[in-house]
Amino acid sequence: MKQIFAAIFCMALLALGTGALAAERTVTLSVKNMTCASCPYIVKKSLTRVDGVIAVDVSLERQQAVVQYDDTRTNVEALTAATTRYGFPSSVIQ
Repeated sequence: MKQIFAAIFCMALLALGTGALAAERTVTLSVKNMTCASCPYIVKKSLTRVDGVIAVDVSLERQQAVVQYDDTRTNVEALTAATTRYGFPSSVIQ
């Protein structure tokens, strides 16, 4: 019986440990073609539809989008592709 509990305990630790590999990342994108008050809404909507995006803040004044995402579920290329698909090409601000 002790061996069963020990095995279950070890499996639980392994399952919990895999979450440590995931990382929440933040990237700032320079977004082109935003010219009116509805543009940031469209950019935000395009980014939130990407699986793995946690939060998005878009600024018309700065022409930027700050995106928090789970790097195990998406990447920067998917984020820039999403905005470009809606007519707002973007690139990472270094």
